[in-house]
Amino acid sequence: MYYAIRHLTRFRYPEPIRESLMELFMQPRSEGGQRLNAFAVSTQPRAQLFTYEDHLGNTVHHFNVLKDHAELQIEMHASVEMAEIATLPEALSSDAWDLLRPEMLNAEEYDMLHTQGLAVPCEGISAFLSEHAITRDSDPLTTLRALAWAVHDGFAYDTDATDVDTPLEEVLKIKRGVCQDFSHVMIAGARALGIPARYVSGYLYHRNEIDDRPAPDATHSWVEAFMPGLGWIGIDPTNKTLAGHRHIRVGVGRDYADVPPTRGTFKGRHYSELAYAVSVQPAEAPIRPAAMLKVARKMDHAPVSADERGEAFYQQQQQQQQ
Repeated sequence: MYYAIRHLTRFRYPEPIRESLMELFMQPRSEGGQRLNAFAVSTQPRAQLFTYEDHLGNTVHHFNVLKDHAELQIEMHASVEMAEIATLPEALSSDAWDLLRPEMLNAEEYDMLHTQGLAVPCEGISAFLSEHAITRDSDPLTTLRALAWAVHDGFAYDTDATDVDTPLEEVLKIKRGVCQDFSHVMIAGARALGIPARYVSGYLYHRNEIDDRPAPDATHSWVEAFMPGLGWIGIDPTNKTLAGHRHIRVGVGRDYADVPPTRGTFKGRHYSELAYAVSVQPAEAPIRPAAMLKVARKMDHAPVSADERGEAFYQQQQQQQQ
Protein backbone atom coordinates (compact mmCIF):
# COMPACT_ATOMS: atom_id res chain seq x y z
CA MET A 1 0.00 0.00 0.00
CA TYR A 2 1.27 3.47 -0.96
CA TYR A 3 0.37 6.61 0.96
CA ALA A 4 0.81 10.29 0.15
CA ILE A 5 1.29 12.49 3.22
CA ARG A 6 1.00 16.25 3.46
CA HIS A 7 1.62 18.12 6.71
CA LEU A 8 1.20 21.90 6.79
CA THR A 9 2.03 23.90 9.91
CA ARG A 10 1.56 27.64 10.35
CA PHE A 11 2.63 29.91 13.19
CA ARG A 12 1.23 33.46 13.23
CA TYR A 13 2.39 36.25 15.52
CA PRO A 14 0.62 39.50 16.53
CA GLU A 15 3.70 41.44 15.51
CA PRO A 16 6.89 40.49 13.65
CA ILE A 17 9.30 38.23 15.50
CA ARG A 18 12.92 37.37 14.75
CA GLU A 19 15.46 34.64 15.34
CA SER A 20 13.04 31.79 14.81
CA LEU A 21 14.85 28.46 15.31
CA MET A 22 13.06 25.20 14.52
CA GLU A 23 13.61 21.43 14.51
CA LEU A 24 11.28 19.14 12.56
CA PHE A 25 10.55 15.47 13.24
CA MET A 26 8.49 14.82 10.10
CA GLN A 27 10.44 12.45 7.87
CA PRO A 28 8.98 8.92 7.90
CA ARG A 29 11.46 6.20 8.73
CA SER A 30 12.56 3.67 6.13
CA GLU A 31 12.94 0.30 7.81
CA GLY A 32 11.19 -3.00 8.21
CA GLY A 33 7.94 -3.06 6.26
CA GLN A 34 7.98 0.71 5.73
CA ARG A 35 9.83 2.37 2.86
CA LEU A 36 10.17 6.10 2.25
CA ASN A 37 10.01 6.81 -1.49
CA ALA A 38 10.00 10.61 -1.55
CA PHE A 39 10.27 13.45 0.96
CA ALA A 40 10.40 17.25 0.74
CA VAL A 41 10.09 20.18 3.14
CA SER A 42 9.66 23.84 2.32
CA THR A 43 9.34 26.90 4.55
CA GLN A 44 7.95 30.40 4.18
CA PRO A 45 9.92 32.60 4.74
CA ARG A 46 12.42 30.50 2.85
CA ALA A 47 15.24 29.03 4.91
CA GLN A 48 18.11 26.64 4.34
CA LEU A 49 17.40 23.26 5.90
CA PHE A 50 20.01 21.09 7.59
CA THR A 51 19.65 17.45 8.56
CA TYR A 52 21.10 15.11 11.15
CA GLU A 53 20.26 11.70 12.61
CA ASP A 54 19.80 11.58 16.38
CA HIS A 55 20.93 8.78 18.70
CA LEU A 56 17.60 6.98 18.26
CA GLY A 57 17.86 6.86 14.47
CA ASN A 58 15.35 9.64 13.82
CA THR A 59 15.97 12.06 10.95
CA VAL A 60 15.82 15.65 12.20
CA HIS A 61 15.59 18.72 9.95
CA HIS A 62 16.44 22.12 11.39
CA PHE A 63 16.59 25.70 10.19
CA ASN A 64 16.57 29.29 11.39
CA VAL A 65 14.92 32.47 10.12
CA LEU A 66 16.83 35.53 11.26
CA LYS A 67 14.85 38.27 9.53
CA ASP A 68 11.64 39.70 10.98
CA HIS A 69 8.50 37.73 10.08
CA ALA A 70 4.88 37.73 11.27
CA GLU A 71 4.15 34.23 9.97
CA LEU A 72 6.10 30.99 9.63
CA GLN A 73 4.78 28.21 7.42
CA ILE A 74 6.25 24.71 7.10
CA GLU A 75 5.01 22.30 4.44
CA MET A 76 6.02 18.62 4.21
CA HIS A 77 5.22 16.10 1.48
CA ALA A 78 6.13 12.42 1.63
CA SER A 79 5.39 9.21 -0.25
CA VAL A 80 5.58 5.97 1.72
CA GLU A 81 5.16 2.30 0.86
CA MET A 82 3.73 0.13 3.63
CA ALA A 83 3.76 -3.67 3.77
CA GLU A 84 1.30 -5.80 5.70
CA ILE A 85 2.35 -6.50 9.29
CA ALA A 86 2.95 -10.14 10.25
CA THR A 87 0.24 -11.67 12.42
CA LEU A 88 1.18 -11.92 16.08
CA PRO A 89 0.55 -14.99 18.22
CA GLU A 90 -2.25 -14.80 20.75
CA ALA A 91 0.18 -15.26 23.63
CA LEU A 92 3.76 -16.03 24.60
CA SER A 93 4.95 -18.64 27.06
CA SER A 94 4.71 -17.61 30.69
CA ASP A 95 8.48 -17.91 31.14
CA ALA A 96 8.96 -15.07 28.60
CA TRP A 97 9.07 -12.75 31.61
CA ASP A 98 12.50 -14.19 32.41
CA LEU A 99 13.80 -12.86 29.08
CA LEU A 100 12.71 -9.35 30.09
CA ARG A 101 14.98 -9.24 33.12
CA PRO A 102 17.27 -6.18 32.86
CA GLU A 103 20.40 -8.29 32.52
CA MET A 104 18.88 -10.04 29.47
CA LEU A 105 18.22 -6.80 27.56
CA ASN A 106 20.53 -4.92 25.21
CA ALA A 107 21.26 -1.21 25.69
CA GLU A 108 18.37 0.05 23.53
CA GLU A 109 15.80 -2.18 25.23
CA TYR A 110 17.17 -1.39 28.68
CA ASP A 111 16.94 2.36 28.02
CA MET A 112 13.22 2.00 27.27
CA LEU A 113 12.64 0.26 30.57
CA HIS A 114 13.47 3.32 32.65
CA THR A 115 11.28 6.24 33.63
CA GLN A 116 11.46 9.27 31.33
CA GLY A 117 9.93 12.75 31.23
CA LEU A 118 6.17 12.63 30.71
CA ALA A 119 5.95 8.83 30.94
CA VAL A 120 6.98 8.38 34.56
CA PRO A 121 5.38 5.62 36.66
CA CYS A 122 3.58 7.23 39.60
CA GLU A 123 0.95 6.51 42.22
CA GLY A 124 -1.77 7.04 39.66
CA ILE A 125 -0.26 4.38 37.38
CA SER A 126 -0.10 1.87 40.21
CA ALA A 127 -3.74 2.58 41.04
CA PHE A 128 -4.72 2.24 37.36
CA LEU A 129 -3.00 -1.15 37.03
CA SER A 130 -4.62 -2.35 40.25
CA GLU A 131 -8.07 -1.07 39.23
CA HIS A 132 -7.92 -3.04 35.98
CA ALA A 133 -6.25 -6.12 37.53
CA ILE A 134 -3.25 -5.84 35.19
CA THR A 135 -0.40 -7.90 36.64
CA ARG A 136 2.40 -10.21 35.52
CA ASP A 137 0.26 -13.28 36.20
CA SER A 138 -0.18 -13.98 32.48
CA ASP A 139 2.45 -13.81 29.71
CA PRO A 140 3.94 -10.45 28.56
CA LEU A 141 1.98 -10.22 25.29
CA THR A 142 -1.38 -10.92 26.93
CA THR A 143 -0.53 -8.41 29.66
CA LEU A 144 0.44 -5.79 27.05
CA ARG A 145 -2.86 -6.17 25.19
CA ALA A 146 -4.81 -5.95 28.44
CA LEU A 147 -2.99 -2.73 29.31
CA ALA A 148 -3.65 -1.13 25.90
CA TRP A 149 -7.33 -2.04 25.94
CA ALA A 150 -7.69 -0.72 29.50
CA VAL A 151 -6.18 2.62 28.47
CA HIS A 152 -8.57 2.85 25.52
CA ASP A 153 -11.63 1.99 27.59
CA GLY A 154 -10.62 3.99 30.66
CA PHE A 155 -9.97 7.40 29.05
CA ALA A 156 -12.20 9.70 27.03
CA TYR A 157 -10.78 11.25 23.86
CA ASP A 158 -10.91 15.02 24.37
CA THR A 159 -8.77 17.47 22.40
CA ASP A 160 -9.48 20.28 24.87
CA ALA A 161 -8.55 18.43 28.08
CA THR A 162 -4.74 18.55 27.91
CA ASP A 163 -1.88 20.40 26.30
CA VAL A 164 1.59 19.48 25.13
CA ASP A 165 3.10 19.16 28.61
CA THR A 166 0.21 18.04 30.85
CA PRO A 167 1.68 15.85 33.64
CA LEU A 168 0.77 12.17 33.68
CA GLU A 169 -0.80 12.43 37.14
CA GLU A 170 -3.22 15.07 35.82
CA VAL A 171 -4.18 12.87 32.83
CA LEU A 172 -4.83 9.96 35.20
CA LYS A 173 -6.93 12.21 37.41
CA ILE A 174 -9.19 13.65 34.70
CA LYS A 175 -9.18 10.45 32.58
CA ARG A 176 -9.27 12.47 29.37
CA GLY A 177 -6.79 13.41 26.69
CA VAL A 178 -5.45 12.67 23.22
CA CYS A 179 -3.21 10.01 21.70
CA GLN A 180 -0.11 11.61 23.19
CA ASP A 181 -1.58 11.18 26.69
CA PHE A 182 -2.81 7.64 26.05
CA SER A 183 0.64 6.66 24.81
CA HIS A 184 2.30 8.08 27.92
CA VAL A 185 -0.10 6.24 30.21
CA MET A 186 0.55 2.96 28.44
CA ILE A 187 4.33 3.45 28.35
CA ALA A 188 4.44 4.22 32.07
CA GLY A 189 2.24 1.21 32.82
CA ALA A 190 4.35 -1.12 30.67
CA ARG A 191 7.59 0.04 32.28
CA ALA A 192 6.08 -0.37 35.73
CA LEU A 193 5.41 -4.01 34.76
CA GLY A 194 8.96 -4.52 33.51
CA ILE A 195 8.20 -4.28 29.77
CA PRO A 196 10.45 -1.99 27.70
CA ALA A 197 8.21 0.51 25.89
CA ARG A 198 8.84 3.48 23.63
CA TYR A 199 6.85 6.36 22.16
CA VAL A 200 6.17 6.40 18.41
CA SER A 201 5.18 9.56 16.54
CA GLY A 202 3.78 9.44 13.03
CA TYR A 203 0.68 9.46 10.88
CA LEU A 204 -2.41 7.29 10.64
CA TYR A 205 -4.44 6.67 7.52
CA HIS A 206 -7.84 7.25 9.07
CA ARG A 207 -10.81 5.02 8.25
CA ASN A 208 -14.07 6.29 9.69
CA GLU A 209 -15.63 2.84 9.96
CA ILE A 210 -12.74 1.68 12.18
CA ASP A 211 -11.21 4.73 13.90
CA ASP A 212 -13.19 7.00 16.17
CA ARG A 213 -9.94 8.55 17.39
CA PRO A 214 -8.01 10.70 16.52
CA ALA A 215 -9.31 13.31 14.11
CA PRO A 216 -8.23 12.49 10.54
CA ASP A 217 -6.40 15.81 10.13
CA ALA A 218 -3.84 15.41 12.91
CA THR A 219 -0.58 13.64 13.61
CA HIS A 220 -0.74 10.48 15.68
CA SER A 221 1.23 8.56 18.29
CA TRP A 222 1.23 5.02 19.63
CA VAL A 223 3.48 2.64 21.55
CA GLU A 224 6.05 0.00 20.71
CA ALA A 225 6.92 -2.61 23.31
CA PHE A 226 9.69 -5.18 23.27
CA MET A 227 8.47 -8.78 23.31
CA PRO A 228 10.90 -11.73 23.61
CA GLY A 229 11.13 -13.58 20.31
CA LEU A 230 9.09 -10.92 18.48
CA GLY A 231 11.14 -7.75 18.88
CA TRP A 232 9.46 -4.35 18.97
CA ILE A 233 5.73 -4.55 18.26
CA GLY A 234 3.41 -1.58 17.77
CA ILE A 235 0.17 -1.21 19.65
CA ASP A 236 -2.26 1.71 19.47
CA PRO A 237 -4.18 2.30 22.73
CA THR A 238 -6.03 5.26 21.22
CA ASN A 239 -7.77 3.01 18.68
CA LYS A 240 -7.57 -0.30 20.58
CA THR A 241 -5.61 -2.05 17.85
CA LEU A 242 -2.20 -3.35 16.94
CA ALA A 243 -0.19 -1.00 14.72
CA GLY A 244 -0.56 -2.06 11.10
CA HIS A 245 0.08 -0.88 7.57
CA ARG A 246 -1.98 2.29 8.21
CA HIS A 247 0.42 3.40 10.97
CA ILE A 248 3.27 5.37 9.36
CA ARG A 249 6.24 5.71 11.72
CA VAL A 250 8.20 8.97 11.85
CA GLY A 251 10.11 8.94 15.13
CA VAL A 252 10.71 6.76 18.17
CA GLY A 253 11.69 8.04 21.58
CA ARG A 254 11.41 7.68 25.31
CA ASP A 255 8.40 10.01 25.36
CA TYR A 256 6.83 12.81 23.32
CA ALA A 257 9.63 15.24 24.15
CA ASP A 258 12.07 13.17 22.08
CA VAL A 259 10.07 13.38 18.84
CA PRO A 260 7.59 16.31 18.64
CA PRO A 261 6.55 17.21 15.06
CA THR A 262 8.01 20.69 15.60
CA ARG A 263 10.28 22.03 18.30
CA GLY A 264 11.72 25.50 18.40
CA THR A 265 12.03 28.94 19.90
CA PHE A 266 11.62 32.47 18.69
CA LYS A 267 12.60 35.92 19.89
CA GLY A 268 9.62 38.19 20.27
CA ARG A 269 6.26 38.52 22.04
CA HIS A 270 4.91 35.55 23.91
CA TYR A 271 1.66 35.19 22.00
CA SER A 272 1.18 33.22 18.79
CA GLU A 273 -1.38 31.20 16.87
CA LEU A 274 -0.65 27.65 15.76
CA ALA A 275 -2.63 26.03 12.94
CA TYR A 276 -2.01 22.81 11.07
CA ALA A 277 -3.43 20.50 8.43
CA VAL A 278 -2.53 16.83 7.89
CA SER A 279 -3.57 14.67 4.97
CA VAL A 280 -2.82 10.94 4.64
CA GLN A 281 -4.31 9.34 1.55
CA PRO A 282 -3.73 6.25 -0.59
CA ALA A 283 -1.36 7.30 -3.36
CA GLU A 284 -3.99 6.87 -6.04
CA ALA A 285 -6.43 9.21 -4.24
CA PRO A 286 -6.33 13.01 -4.49
CA ILE A 287 -4.85 14.92 -1.57
CA ARG A 288 -7.32 17.18 0.14
CA PRO A 289 -7.06 20.96 -0.40
CA ALA A 290 -4.26 22.68 1.46
CA ALA A 291 -6.41 25.42 2.89
CA MET A 292 -8.00 23.29 5.62
CA LEU A 293 -5.92 24.54 8.52
CA LYS A 294 -7.01 23.57 12.00
CA VAL A 295 -6.28 26.25 14.61
CA ALA A 296 -4.67 24.48 17.54
CA ARG A 297 -3.77 27.49 19.66
CA LYS A 298 -5.44 30.87 19.20
CA MET A 299 -3.46 34.06 19.27
CA ASP A 300 -3.69 35.79 22.63
CA HIS A 301 -4.31 39.49 22.24
CA ALA A 302 -3.58 40.40 25.83
CA PRO A 303 -2.24 43.95 26.15
CA VAL A 304 1.50 44.37 26.33
CA SER A 305 3.11 47.21 28.21
CA ALA A 306 5.57 49.61 26.66
CA ASP A 307 8.36 48.07 28.72
CA GLU A 308 7.51 44.60 27.43
CA ARG A 309 7.48 45.83 23.83
CA GLY A 310 11.04 46.92 24.25
CA GLU A 311 12.22 43.55 25.52
CA ALA A 312 12.93 40.31 23.64
CA PHE A 313 11.52 37.01 24.83
CA TYR A 314 12.59 33.55 23.72
CA GLN A 315 9.50 31.37 23.52
CA GLN A 316 8.88 27.72 22.82
CA GLN A 317 6.61 26.60 20.01
CA GLN A 318 5.45 23.00 19.75
CA GLN A 319 2.38 21.18 18.53
CA GLN A 320 0.61 18.46 20.48
CA GLN A 321 0.05 15.08 18.88
CA GLN A 322 -3.59 14.02 18.75
